[in-house]
Amino acid sequence: MKLAYVIQEHHATQLHYDLRLEWEGVAKSWALPKIPPVEEGIKRLAVHVEDHTVDYMTFEGNITEGYGKGTVKIWDSGTWEPESVKDNKIVAIISGKKLKGRYNPSSF
Repeated sequence: MKLAYVIQEHHATQLHYDLRLEWEGVAKSWALPKIPPVEEGIKRLAVHVEDHTVDYMTFEGNITEGYGKGTVKIWDSGTWEPESVKDNKIVAIISGKKLKGRYNPSSF
């Protein structure tokens, strides 16, 4: 089962990256304070944040007001397949343009 995957580069108060995985009709989301690792096995902090709508996964543009104000562009996109999903923890096999391999978003 292949599902949509995207990482959005978000130039808000501080540059960060938003990882989004399509799952059960929503975009499960994590904020990454550092550039995502392009090699599997490298761990970075990832903070689970509120789910977004799946259509937000294609958003690029400028958020002009409120929380998250700033420019958003797609850093990487592709598909992913769940290797395991247990107790809200996901192990994902990602096939993106930049990221390829096995990742655990909770310790991205």
